[in-house]
Amino acid sequence: MPIIVNLDVMMAKRKMSLNELSEKVDITLSNLSILKTGKAKAIRFSTLESICAALGCQPGDILEFRGE
Repeated sequence: MPIIVNLDVMMAKRKMSLNELSEKVDITLSNLSILKTGKAKAIRFSTLESICAALGCQPGDILEFRGE
């Protein structure tokens, strides 16, 4: 898939655990894990907005396009 999810990179930069982000964003650990591992097929803008607010970053810091 040409869309790469760099959520784990941003979490590491902010020294935030999956549990902590899950609590701040109010998303289940399983859904957040699916997103983090790149297995998600879609993400809601409201979810992306909450994650960006919690991590203090931009959507482009989390999502990356790599052409094939």
